[in-house]
Amino acid sequence: MKSTHRLAAGLALAFASTFTWAQATQGVSKGEVLLGSIQDLSGPIAGFGKQVRNGLLLAVDEVNEQGGVNGRKLKIVVEDSAYDPRKAALAAQKLVNQDKVFAVLGHIGTAQNMAAMPIQFEKNVINFFPVTAAREMYDPFHRLKYSFAATYYDQVRGALPKLVKEKNAKKVCTIYQDDEFGLEVMRGGEAGLKTIGMAFAEKTTYKRGATDFSSQVARMKSSGCDLVVLGTIIRETIGTIAESRKTGFSPTFLGTSAAYTDLIHRLGGKAMDGLYATMTVQNPYLDEASQPLRFWANKYKTKFNEDPTVFSAYGYVIVNTFVRALQKAGPGLTTDSFIKAMDTMTVPPDIFGSAEAKFGPQKRLGSNAFRLSQLQDARWKVVSEYSEPPKE
Repeated sequence: MKSTHRLAAGLALAFASTFTWAQATQGVSKGEVLLGSIQDLSGPIAGFGKQVRNGLLLAVDEVNEQGGVNGRKLKIVVEDSAYDPRKAALAAQKLVNQDKVFAVLGHIGTAQNMAAMPIQFEKNVINFFPVTAAREMYDPFHRLKYSFAATYYDQVRGALPKLVKEKNAKKVCTIYQDDEFGLEVMRGGEAGLKTIGMAFAEKTTYKRGATDFSSQVARMKSSGCDLVVLGTIIRETIGTIAESRKTGFSPTFLGTSAAYTDLIHRLGGKAMDGLYATMTVQNPYLDEASQPLRFWANKYKTKFNEDPTVFSAYGYVIVNTFVRALQKAGPGLTTDSFIKAMDTMTVPPDIFGSAEAKFGPQKRLGSNAFRLSQLQDARWKVVSEYSEPPKE
């Protein structure tokens, strides 16, 4: 009898401590997983931020309509950083300390993530698939970091030498944003050019939020550059190319996935044709040949009354991958069980043409493969297959 009582007491104690442990996991309750996201909803890349938010919301709604994950619905709180690292830090403090989210998904911006991550990590909050391709999103290693985007550094390092040879370019310039994002693009270009015995003939920068690029374009034109690497995002890409066309400067332009957006040709018009950009997830068009992608694009437009974009797709893919890991983690969701699930994940290609991604205990970047697209007649056309940059 005494043994039976001791066994029963032990089981009760074990159950109680397991229940307390689960309850102590921030953002996880019996019926809900609370998530956060930080977007630019009012700053210079608000066009991107609103699209990511819509993609996140569409995926969350779909998951909840199907009953949630392991008996829990998803709820996501979206904060505005205005693309300002200081505001991103404040948003992270609110999400982590006030809302008490389980994870932050799809946070947009390199400098913004750098400001927010220490705040999250102090409270054991995962930074999941930030919408930036900076190396810092997975390196140095941290158990709470997961990244899905081939880095700006590797995109340019891999694509630039090939494009230089294809175009027989003699002088390469770069214009880049004077922050962590722009530096990654510039450094990738330097590394790529080094492999073919070249260096930038001209390097010029601009401050985040700049609108006038005449002096930078004049410098590159006077240097005689015939290929320009763009460490630019939306309006800086448009502004640089438009100013170049106006002054008769006609190099080949190469941007990164940060410039791979329908907003370039929608806002910049015909002058943007010819721009190359590295990319991974494909921009969805309503008349896509792929029926699943066409169906998704029309569903998105019905819900938000606007055409989807590649950034809408990012948000959608981010939630769907997160849900895969939630399912694998099981009903007893904790940060540790989620990490254990992610660390054995292989994510197959999706309807947007993403490359297969794999994660592991020491592997926090799913894939560093990228493709090249070009704007042709105001539409992005994929012009290369996936490739990975050579090992350094």
